Amino acid sequence: MVTFDFMLPYYGDVRLMQDAVRSVLAQTDREFRLVVIDDGREAQVPGWFEGLGDDRVHYTRNAHNLGITKNFQKCVELSEADYVVIMGCDDLLHPDYLKTVRGLAEATPGVGMVQPGVEVIDGAGRVTQGLADNTKKRLYQPQVKGTRLMAGEELAASVLRGNWLYFPSIAWRGEALRKVSFRDDYSVIQDLALVVDLLEAGERMVVDNSATVFQYRRHAVSESSVQAFSGTRFTEAARYFHAVAERMDARGWPKAARAARFHSASRLHALTMLPGALRRRHSEGVRALARHAFTSGQS
Repeated sequence: MVTFDFMLPYYGDVRLMQDAVRSVLAQTDREFRLVVIDDGREAQVPGWFEGLGDDRVHYTRNAHNLGITKNFQKCVELSEADYVVIMGCDDLLHPDYLKTVRGLAEATPGVGMVQPGVEVIDGAGRVTQGLADNTKKRLYQPQVKGTRLMAGEELAASVLRGNWLYFPSIAWRGEALRKVSFRDDYSVIQDLALVVDLLEAGERMVVDNSATVFQYRRHAVSESSVQAFSGTRFTEAARYFHAVAERMDARGWPKAARAARFHSASRLHALTMLPGALRRRHSEGVRALARHAFTSGQS
């Protein structure tokens, strides 16, 4: 039987993190390890974990704040199992998540990634489906009835066109993940970069929609958030798509290269953010968002 690690990089809302932990501990398949890496300073958190009294749970607090990318990299470094899940600290597992994912991994020995069925919840835990997720489902997600094995240029082109994956729900083959890990030079698009890096290394993905076993929490973008409308995330995205398009060309994956240069989902996302930046009169953000939305790397 393959082994599983749940790695939980934590920073933020204590209650939502506790709910996420409880959803792991409620798995019907009880053979796993949960490792929580706390990047915050909430005083009550260490004592709460100590009070769980569960030897499958391993808790550590960083000596100083590492930030998202470094904490994700630490999760990879501390993982040990055959398969690793790096779930969000506000996401929730259905009780049969591990049973389902373990079955998919064991049915396809050595598969690099397992993407199970996901539903989206809002900040209050209600099942929802906004514009971003409807777009993923209708325009970019491949049509899968039951289970499908994907790999190589087919999957690379698909996710570069529009990243329809739900990164925190994916189970990664530990050996492959630890060999590649997260890139230092990305803080927003690092999940897509990791998937493409693994595909270039020859890894395959099982996509399954026969059962919904993961709840991905999507919080509403606050109008009061300056960063949300600054366009900085799209500057990073444009840099990534330009670089990866050249790599796809060099690899002989022309469809993936074209998808990277056009990056239609990322451009559509920037377009949806433009009205908010205009309302805030965030001139720099408007320029960055418009540049990303209306410009592609197509020759």
